Amino acid sequence: MRDAVEVTASGPARPEVGPRYKWVALSNTTLGVLIATINQSILLIALPDIFRGIGVDPLEPGNTGLLLWLIMSYMVVTAVLVVSFGKLGDMYGRTRMYNLGFAVFTVFSVLLSVTWMKGTDGALWLIAMRVLQGVGGAMLMANSNAILTDAFPARQRGLALGLNQVAGIAGSFVGLVIGGLLGPVDWRLVFLVSVPFGVFGTVWAYLRLRDTGVRTPARPDWWGNITFALGLVSLLTGITYGIQPYGSHSMGWTNPSVIAELAGGVVVLVIFCVIETKVASPMFHLSLFRIRAFTAGNLAGLLASLGRGGLMFILIIWLQGIWLPRHGYSFAQTPLWAGIYMLPLTVGFLVAGPVSGWASDRFGARTFATGGMVLAAATFVALQALPVDFSYPWFALILLLNGIGMGLFASPNRAAIMNSLPPDQRGVGAGISTTFQNAAMVLSIGIFFSLMIAGLAGSLPHALTSGLTAQGVHHADAEKIAALPPVGVLFASLLGYNPIKTLLGPHVLSQLPQGHAGYLTGREFFPQLISGPFADGLSVAFDFAIAACLIAGLASLLRGGQYYHDDQRGRAGRTEAEDGTPAAAPDTAEPSPAPGGPAPKHSPAAGGPGAP
Repeated sequence: MRDAVEVTASGPARPEVGPRYKWVALSNTTLGVLIATINQSILLIALPDIFRGIGVDPLEPGNTGLLLWLIMSYMVVTAVLVVSFGKLGDMYGRTRMYNLGFAVFTVFSVLLSVTWMKGTDGALWLIAMRVLQGVGGAMLMANSNAILTDAFPARQRGLALGLNQVAGIAGSFVGLVIGGLLGPVDWRLVFLVSVPFGVFGTVWAYLRLRDTGVRTPARPDWWGNITFALGLVSLLTGITYGIQPYGSHSMGWTNPSVIAELAGGVVVLVIFCVIETKVASPMFHLSLFRIRAFTAGNLAGLLASLGRGGLMFILIIWLQGIWLPRHGYSFAQTPLWAGIYMLPLTVGFLVAGPVSGWASDRFGARTFATGGMVLAAATFVALQALPVDFSYPWFALILLLNGIGMGLFASPNRAAIMNSLPPDQRGVGAGISTTFQNAAMVLSIGIFFSLMIAGLAGSLPHALTSGLTAQGVHHADAEKIAALPPVGVLFASLLGYNPIKTLLGPHVLSQLPQGHAGYLTGREFFPQLISGPFADGLSVAFDFAIAACLIAGLASLLRGGQYYHDDQRGRAGRTEAEDGTPAAAPDTAEPSPAPGGPAPKHSPAAGGPGAP
């Protein structure tokens, strides 16, 4: 039965909801965010089965772009569109946009699984459907946090947003295991697994979710939406092509088109910022960045995502390319087991996230978020100190602590960001926060891959040449293989292929003595060959992750005391600062002022608590 609707003189009709509604909102939005983020990573482990299913060799030079876009397209789309869908949620209703997102996501999950084409056409179909599936995922991500912030009282938002945030981050790692389990059974199941949850979530959301927040009717900011999308797409596309080979270069950062895409993206985003200061109803109020908790939280979240995002790829390659083969696993088995051996990281998230979210409601976000980033940085130092052929109990303990550190940070940080927003800007504010997080995932892949490729390019060619010729491979063939871009070696490891067998090919292998061919394609040669060059690249990548986490911790430390933007009086209501200073909670209701208007007393923009 649909809830009653209360019509007030001060604004649009808002539904009356019972005390249990907040838990309905939490459970449904957590399901939505979970399946959206699971689908960010579910392909990584299942890619070999998917490409075999459509008859494409992803390691052929002409197919590298197909491989990258199948991985990255979903991430790019969700990064680009969450702000626009968050603004539309503020204007037309957050649950309406969220419900539509569930439906869109489900439809294109079905269409991904019914691919009938083979070869390049099949790959292009999958990429196109992933883009459209990402549209649904963006609608879910953009509005879930705003729905929760509307549904929960300020004192319980940390717990609610913490559970939601942890589900989202954990979904990225759970997707690895699900993809590894389903891919070998039937690659179509990788996409179909989301369908029953999508159908259930769509119906459940339509029947039970209500718009309990403030709407701000306005005309769409078309130029703002267009310039933001074009600028961000250009930047993320440039990053995607930057890690692909260009001419005789191992990477594409010197490619004129990549440089043009990166520079053009920056210019268009600057134009977007100018437009947002001129239009009557901007897509995003830049004045929100005057709120210190919002700005510091988003900066910290961006840097934390940079440190965390590439870690997943680095650890997968480390496990699949080196550690698992050296411990008795065939290359074909390594994708699934890499996901399983990374489970301590997910456990750490699941343990620390809800606890830190609950605790931040009582004591503030700063201590937990800053401490979490310091712990995460320490775990990167510990990973850097491990030998390439490590003892797994130590590796598992470090991953667990890393997950705890990231969980300690993620929940309080997101709650502090959402608490700092005016009620009528929660959708677009949540969209900006999610854009920072998702764009950082793409950027981190570009950074970590570039650092790894740079490390491998310096020492891998010589190691390949000497190692192959020592086993009887003709010098010309060995040099030809050594001259291939290192990204091919990384992708071979990531996809669970036998790297040397793939690189040499059957013609060269057939000319070698059987014992030599068996050794080259066995579980010892490639891991030993790549361990030294990989360790060089790994050290540089971890240095970057350490720096990103420490700067994120500093940004979090500077966020100011605990306070809430009072959604009853339109003020930045400070409940209890982290220095222990008490403040009374408001109990009267007045309408919120429009963003960009006169700054209310005690607001961060006016120099009150939390002001920059």
